Amino acid sequence: MKTPATDYTRDPAAFSGPGPVMAIGGAEDKLKEKDILTAFWQLAGGRKAKIVVIPTASSLEDAGERYKAIFLGMGAKRADVIFLNDREDANQSASVTPIKGATGIFLTGGNQMRLAAVVAGTKVQQAVLDRHAAGAVVAGTSAGASVLSAHMVAYGSGGPVPKLRMAQLAAGFGLLNGVVIDQHFRERDSFGRLMTLVATSPSLLGIGVDEDTCALVWPDGIMDVLGRHSVTIVDGSRITSDVHRVKGHAEIAISNAIVHIVTPGRRFDTRNRTMLWPKPPRPQG
Repeated sequence: MKTPATDYTRDPAAFSGPGPVMAIGGAEDKLKEKDILTAFWQLAGGRKAKIVVIPTASSLEDAGERYKAIFLGMGAKRADVIFLNDREDANQSASVTPIKGATGIFLTGGNQMRLAAVVAGTKVQQAVLDRHAAGAVVAGTSAGASVLSAHMVAYGSGGPVPKLRMAQLAAGFGLLNGVVIDQHFRERDSFGRLMTLVATSPSLLGIGVDEDTCALVWPDGIMDVLGRHSVTIVDGSRITSDVHRVKGHAEIAISNAIVHIVTPGRRFDTRNRTMLWPKPPRPQG
């Protein structure tokens, strides 16, 4: 089931302070309806949008320009690409200036470790955090989604069964706290990896986002799912496991993990860790 971008009903203007965050699972539609990218453009202000694209994670030279063309084609007032080859670039005033007026910031896919290694702890990262705090929407696709959280999946392997050393965490940008985001989730068979991450860090809420799917998290922690597939949530607040006893790459025994599958058009409360089911209609008469 594919859900149009216009299916989300919350008004960004109703919130003061931080803007929404969009974690996109990668391989989002860029050619046809472009629902997820259209949602980002709308949240950034539509025809008044001033968008900054940061393609640092990508090894493709035209990655940033491709997104720039898409957003300008939608009617954005402005779209800039910031090229950051190293940390020196990320500390230059010329790199920070476009971000200061941005209403939307888009992080492309690629290698999240490159994105974190080049940008984390620099003036560019601080500028992104400042604009988000002032209300700008920040979106990341694939690697760009992973880095949105304070705890980031640095690397790992796929498979349905959780195993020790299946994944490694690193520090992300910290736009979303208390969660860990895994992308290309269903396509790369990452359920075991997400379970391992939650077993080793039970306080974190695991969020696995499928391709062409977006977890849109509002400032109050309510998450809307947009796009074609689903978002898998793993809640470890009641979990028990033997992760502290197994060695090497052995399989992990896990009990009482709470798993939610959030489909397009559904909502999830990431703070209270509950599905928000729509209220049934009142009986007539």
